[in-house]
Amino acid sequence: MGAYDSELTRVAAEARAALIRQIDRDGAWRADPVWRESFAEVPRHLFVPYYYVGVLGGYERYAADDPDPAGRERWARGAYADAPLATLLHDGELVSSSSQPSLMARMLVALGVRDGDRVLEVGTGTGYNAALLAHRLGDDSLVTTVDMEPEITEPARQHLARAGYYPVVVTGDGAHGVPAHAPYDRIMATCMLPTVPRAWIAQCAPGARIIAPLNNGLLALDVDDSGRAEGRFLSTGAYFVPLRGESRAAAEPIPTGGLPGRARDQESFRFLLGLVRGALEPTRAYALWESAGMPDRERYGVTVSGRRAWAWLDDPEGHAWPLP
Repeated sequence: MGAYDSELTRVAAEARAALIRQIDRDGAWRADPVWRESFAEVPRHLFVPYYYVGVLGGYERYAADDPDPAGRERWARGAYADAPLATLLHDGELVSSSSQPSLMARMLVALGVRDGDRVLEVGTGTGYNAALLAHRLGDDSLVTTVDMEPEITEPARQHLARAGYYPVVVTGDGAHGVPAHAPYDRIMATCMLPTVPRAWIAQCAPGARIIAPLNNGLLALDVDDSGRAEGRFLSTGAYFVPLRGESRAAAEPIPTGGLPGRARDQESFRFLLGLVRGALEPTRAYALWESAGMPDRERYGVTVSGRRAWAWLDDPEGHAWPLP
C-alpha cells in the first residue's frame, strides 16, 4: 500500500502541474501572478477526499478511499480538473462544492488582496479557497471563513489543518458576516446572492473591496469612506450554490411568454431579466435591452448607499432598479 500511496502522490502532483499550465494558458492570473504560487503550493486533493460527478440519472462518487487502485487514481486526477466538484448533496440537491479553479483565480485576482489585508470569505465549502488566501497572505489569522452548517465547516477545518493552514472558521449565516473579526479589507463570496447584504458593508474598512456572485455574474464593489459601495460586474459569468439562511434567493422562474425567441436565447438578455426581477416587466426589459444595444454584463453595476441598493445600466443615475 505504501508504494501505491507514493504513486498516488505522484499522480496528484502531475495533475496539479497540468492544472497550473492550463490556468496559465487561460490567463486568469495574468494581472496578479502571485496567485500562481498559491495554486501551485496548495494541494486541492486534500480538500476533496470525495466528490460527486454527474452521470445519467444522478451522481457517481469518486473517493480517495476507493478500494480499487484505478478508482483512487481517477479520484486524484479528477481533483485537479478545472471544473467545480460537488462535495455535499441533500436529497439530490447540491449544497456545497469546490469551485472551478480558473474561476477562483479570476475572483482572487479581482479581489485585489494586498499584504496585511484582513479578508472575510462567505461560503467555506471545502476550505480550499481559504487555504489559497492564507497562503497568499502568509498569516492565517488574517483570513476568516464562514458557512451555514457544521457538516460543512467541521470537515473544512480538518482539511485545512491537514494541509497546514489554520484560518478562523466560523459556523453561521454568512449574510450577517462575522462582526467579531471586522473590519475587513476584502470580502469574497463563493455563493450566489439575491442582493448585497448590508451587514457586509458595515463590516468593511474604508477602501475595502467586495467580490460576490450576483445574478449569475461577478460583482466588484468598492467601499468608500462614507460606507457607500459601488461597482460594476466583471465580464465572467458565475454559477454558484445559492446563499443559504435568511437571505436565500427565491428560485421562481421569470415568465418569458410574448418575448422574441432570439431574446430568450441570449445570455445578455437573461442576465438583465434576472437583474430587474420584480422591478421591470420582461417586455419592458426587452425594449430596454434592444434600445441599449444588447449590453453585456460589464455595462451593469450596483450601488449600495445606506439602506438602499440598486442596480443600473451604464450610470448609477441612469436606468436603475431597486435590489432587495
